Formats: sequence, structure tokens, C-alpha cells
Amino acid sequence: MTVRRRAAVCAAAGGASLALTFSLGVPASAHGSMTDPVSRVAACYAEGVESPRSAACKAAVAASGKQAFYDWNAVNIANAAGKSKQIIPDGKLCSAANDKYRGLDLPRADWPSTKMSGGSHTFRYKGTAPHKGSFELYITKTSYDPAKPLKWSDLEAQPFVKVADPKMENGDYVFQGSVPARSGRHLIYSIWQRSDSPEAFYTCSDVVFGKDGKSGGSTAPAPAASAPTEKKIADGAAKSSVQHQGHGTQTGSGASAAPKTAGAAAGPEANGGDGTTGQAPDTELAETGGNSSTPYIAIAGAAVLSIGATAVITAGRRRARAAGR
Repeated sequence: MTVRRRAAVCAAAGGASLALTFSLGVPASAHGSMTDPVSRVAACYAEGVESPRSAACKAAVAASGKQAFYDWNAVNIANAAGKSKQIIPDGKLCSAANDKYRGLDLPRADWPSTKMSGGSHTFRYKGTAPHKGSFELYITKTSYDPAKPLKWSDLEAQPFVKVADPKMENGDYVFQGSVPARSGRHLIYSIWQRSDSPEAFYTCSDVVFGKDGKSGGSTAPAPAASAPTEKKIADGAAKSSVQHQGHGTQTGSGASAAPKTAGAAAGPEANGGDGTTGQAPDTELAETGGNSSTPYIAIAGAAVLSIGATAVITAGRRRARAAGR
């Protein structure tokens, strides 16, 4: 190979590599849900989206549609930025005011629940696309009535657990907390606010305090909630419209591998992609900290680099042909 030909090939390869780096360098949004105590959306997904077992999950799927539960790990607000209490209205806490998940807001006393007791508890939150951030957990007041829509005033004013960047074990964020004493049916509300973007995630976990497992004043045992298994998660991945773009990996001792920068989001798929989301396109695009122009800049930049690489390759070939004559 002549010197000129070698230089042309190297330049073309370098340009193509740069274009590929930019086009693949768009970070993904985070996703996840509480699995101990089991969140409503995770419990209904675990029961089976096509034929839920419990009456509450059947009603939730009927209200929201099946796709919401295949997208069980994406109950979010893209531009929350620590203002969850200001932007989520009463009665819509469990759906995070996202119409796609409206079935999660149904006021009922028979949601599948997790047995709970006061005192120390190990909480687990499945992080299907881990990122840096903090968790806040709130519990309902002693006056809580599960048959009424959940309001902010139903929750204690301060979180009983607040932790930043907890450790990750086998795909779960794991952290300790001291649960306040309660009796009967209650609810634990979680806010996962990312620190590398304004995006936040939300869960409602129904819990029952007491040895009999009965829900509130009901004489019937509360249906037991189960978290989705790894097999269940894998089996439903093909039907999920949530895009992780290769994130969700772990490194070393189990710490999450998070990107160092925040850019454009995955696009409409990140919030369901089925047209039922209650969020505007701009908020969907901002899931990883960008704004409405960010993805277009990233895409345009990648396109320009790709065109440039093509031009370099073409010029290199012409020079190589001329040199060989």
C-alpha cells in the first residue's frame, strides 16, 4: 500500500469512527421501580399483563391499557427537578400525573400488598437503567383511607428515608430505613430524583401492618404482592416500549455504571411510545437533562460527521486511484 493510499484509508477510518462515536454517545434515561415493598405497577406486571389475578390489577389494566404495565419501570416526570410536590396534583400521585398510568391512581382497599412492620427494613428498588440520584420514601398518616384518592396531605410531611446513591446489588438499589409504626393498610410513596438530570421516578407500594395481613378494616386478607422475577422481566422486554440504549450495567462490586454526561433522551419510546402519555414531546426529550433542541443537535451533529466521513472516503479513493496510475 502506498503512503498516499495508507493516509487516505486512515483518514476515512478516523472520520467514520468519530461519526460513530457521536451517533452512539447519546445517553439513555433511567428506569426502575420499587420491588420491596412491591410497587403497584410492578405487582400488576408480575401477575401478568394479559390476565392479572387480582381484582385491583384487572381494574388498573382496564383503565390504563396493557402497554402501561409492559412499561412498568417508566412512571416518571422528565422535568421534575425536585419539584414533585408542586407539579403532581392530588389524586394523581401514583401515576405521577401521567395519563398513561392512570389506573395506578384507582382508590381501592384491595391492591396487592406487602406485609410490613415498624422498625428497620431493607428496601429494594429495581434499577433497570441505573443513574446517580437520591431516594425519598414517605408513608401515609394514621388517618389514611385507601378507598379515597391519594393526596399529598395523606402522606407525612417529611420522608422517613432519604438516601443518595445507595449501593446496587444484583440490579437492585438496596438501602436501609426505619419504618414508622402503623396498623392495617397503608402506602409507601417513593420519589427517585436523578442528580444527573431533572428526571424523577415514582412508585406507590401498598403495605399492610399486622400479623393477620388484613387490609384496613376489611375482614378479608389482602392479596399478596410479588415482585417480577428476572425471567418475567426478560420475557416481557420484547413488548416494552421503554428504550434503555444499553444502560443498566454494573461494574466491579455492583456499583452502577452511569454516563459522565447528560444529553438527549431516547425519544417518544421513553414514555411509552403508544400515544397515551400525558407528557408533551419537549418533556420527553428532556429526560436526560437536555431540552427540545438537544436531540436534534446531537442527531444533526452525527449526520454531519457521517457525511464528512463519506466525503473523506470518496476523496481517499480518488487519490488512491490517481496515485496508482
